[in-house]
Amino acid sequence: MTLPTKVTVLRVLLTVVIMGLLAVPGLAAKVACLVLFVVASLTDWLDGYLARRLNQTSPLGILLDPIADKMLILGVLISFVQLRLVPAWMVVVILARELLITGVRLYAASRKIVIAAAKEGKHKTVSQIVTVVLILVWLVIREIFSGGIPPTVERVVTQVITVILWMTVLLTVISGASFFWRHRGLLRDVTVG
Repeated sequence: MTLPTKVTVLRVLLTVVIMGLLAVPGLAAKVACLVLFVVASLTDWLDGYLARRLNQTSPLGILLDPIADKMLILGVLISFVQLRLVPAWMVVVILARELLITGVRLYAASRKIVIAAAKEGKHKTVSQIVTVVLILVWLVIREIFSGGIPPTVERVVTQVITVILWMTVLLTVISGASFFWRHRGLLRDVTVG
C-alpha cells in the first residue's frame, strides 16, 4: 500500500473516530471532533499532493480517495442529524447527489472513461467542509458556555447555520445538475444501452 493510500485510509479511520466522539458529551470530545475533522479534511489535500510528488498513484488510491471524502462529510452530517443539528432531508439530498454521481463515475470507469472533478464539485466540497467546521465550532462554544448562552444568541447562530446549510445544499444540487448536464451524452448511452 502506497503512502498516499495510507493517508486516505487514515481519513476513513478519523471519520469513524469523529462520529463516535460526537456522541460523547463534554468539551474535550467536541474539541477533539473539531481538530480531527480539520486534520481529516487536510488529508484530502495531502494524499493527492503525496501521490503527485512521489509519483505513487495507484488504482486502490484512486478508488478510495473519493469514497473517503464522501464518508467523512456524510458520516459527520448523519451524526449531526442524530444530534438534531441538521435537517435529515438536507443530508438525504447531499447523499442522493453523491450516490448518483458515484454511480455515473463507476459506469464511466467501466468504459475506461475518467471523469475528473469539476470546479463546481470542488466548490461544493469546500462549502460542505466549511459548514461542518462552523457547526463543530458552535458545538465547542455551546460546551464552553453550557447553559450560559442567551436565547437570542442561540437563535441567531441557529439561523446563520440554517442559511449556510441552505447554501451548501444549493451548491450540492447545482454541482450535481452541472455534472449531469456536462455528461448527458454518457447518460444517454446508459439509457440506450
